[in-house]
Amino acid sequence: MNIEEFKKYGHEIVEWIASYYENIRDYPVRSQVSPGEIFNKLDGAAPEEGEQMSRILKDFEDIIMPGITHWQSPAFHAYFPSNTSFPSLLGEMLTSALGAQCMIWDTSPAAAELEEKVMIWLRDMIGLPESFSGVTQDTASTATLCALITAREKKSNFGVNSNGFFDQKPMRIYCSAETHSSVEKAVKIMGAGNNNLVKVGVDDNQAVDIRLLRQAIRKDIEAGFQPLAVVAAIGTTGTVAIDPLKEIAAVCREFDLWLHVDAAYAGTALILEEYRWMIEGIEDVDSFVFNPHKWMFVNFDCSAYFVKDEKALSNTFSILPEYLKTNTTGKVKDYRDWSIQLGRSFRALKLWFVIRSYGVNQMKKIIREHINMAKSLAEMIREHSGFEVLTVSLNLICFRLRPYQAESLEEINQRNKNLMDKLNASGKIYLTHTKIGDKLVLRMVTGQTYLTEADVRRSWEVIKEAVER
Repeated sequence: MNIEEFKKYGHEIVEWIASYYENIRDYPVRSQVSPGEIFNKLDGAAPEEGEQMSRILKDFEDIIMPGITHWQSPAFHAYFPSNTSFPSLLGEMLTSALGAQCMIWDTSPAAAELEEKVMIWLRDMIGLPESFSGVTQDTASTATLCALITAREKKSNFGVNSNGFFDQKPMRIYCSAETHSSVEKAVKIMGAGNNNLVKVGVDDNQAVDIRLLRQAIRKDIEAGFQPLAVVAAIGTTGTVAIDPLKEIAAVCREFDLWLHVDAAYAGTALILEEYRWMIEGIEDVDSFVFNPHKWMFVNFDCSAYFVKDEKALSNTFSILPEYLKTNTTGKVKDYRDWSIQLGRSFRALKLWFVIRSYGVNQMKKIIREHINMAKSLAEMIREHSGFEVLTVSLNLICFRLRPYQAESLEEINQRNKNLMDKLNASGKIYLTHTKIGDKLVLRMVTGQTYLTEADVRRSWEVIKEAVER
């Protein structure tokens, strides 16, 4: 492809993207294809000769698009949003065009220094203390893994990096039974072993029970284990439950444990001063992560990881082979030392575009609107005789069909599962489920970037019509 062809098809693709967003409500939200359907339509072998871009784009439209679930649709209420926005798309286009490898300061000084600056912006926007330093990661899963490895090294005086676990007592990590599965994966990868992840029971609000946490730690000490860290959730995946951070921090101080906070989704709400209660006790936290690529209008991937002891982080991951030594080594922030990967993309650019384009006040306005939409929707659900609301947290509602008299729990759960499956198969809306205790409930998130009150009401009508049928 020459430069003229690039300009031609580049303009066509931008026009396609604009048209896609103009008509996104017309697409089935969840893909309607069957397993293997896309695979079988694709050519059996790679082409020997290059093909025309016009043909590739036609196959994209005819083969790929039917297999896409439309996360940017205002009728997408499943999981948590993985939002984007027009400023973010423009920033990502420039990032792709530059193709910069941002592993150290020398490989793109602007990338390193812009990242340092926007992480300060983000830190201040969400109310973290100035003692925290920030770095972008690909996902909260990676950030949590970095946190636990750093905790491991600090606890062992960097001995595990040098000698392995051979002379260490088994290290124990604690989290709520509702905490994200990435914690379990991180515990496996960092070498503690899955059996040393202690999942602590929750209270009536689905938040970690402090009494049970303290009991578990004391029991492990008596048994000869080495308590290492606690992972607190500011917004669990199932119900957006908020763990009591201040009380957890007191426990961590008592037993000298690393405290990592996973606020992957709910962290965006901290730009609203009225939700800063969620991080009371933050001054005693060691590390904190949230994802601008979920609810802050920045497209995937862009996770914001903050640490209080940046030296412990960089000492954990720093390796300096001859080919990475430069005249600025030790004088600047080389972010390759702040994470697992050596290679790093220029994530800060799209983050910068979004924050500057929206401004903090417009971001606050949209986040408040999303939360208020959830409150209004919850009232509509409560007013309907066929449903009951179990929890509302930020902009997530957990609800279910109201049980019939003498109906068993298994029958209630199956009826709700059937309703969700029918709704998702319709293509008009996309929901997911969770369990609160033994109750299967439907989750509905009102957090898509361009969501309106009319979209929420339309989704509610779809649900009611399905029940009436």
